[in-house]
Amino acid sequence: MRHTEFWARMEQHLGAAYARTWATQQVMSELEGRTPQEALDAGVPPKQVWRAVWAALGLPDSER
Repeated sequence: MRHTEFWARMEQHLGAAYARTWATQQVMSELEGRTPQEALDAGVPPKQVWRAVWAALGLPDSER
């Protein structure tokens, strides 16, 4: 997964206006206590970050 796909999925589920805000404020234990944005900035693969976001949002398996 590329960063562009990650952000497209975030915007699809949270809306374009809220996705980036959520990604900078939601601290996740699955990402070692980082926000999704911090994890991406630290070099965590977007697919791994997406899996954590997917679980946190309770999205259906089809969105994994």
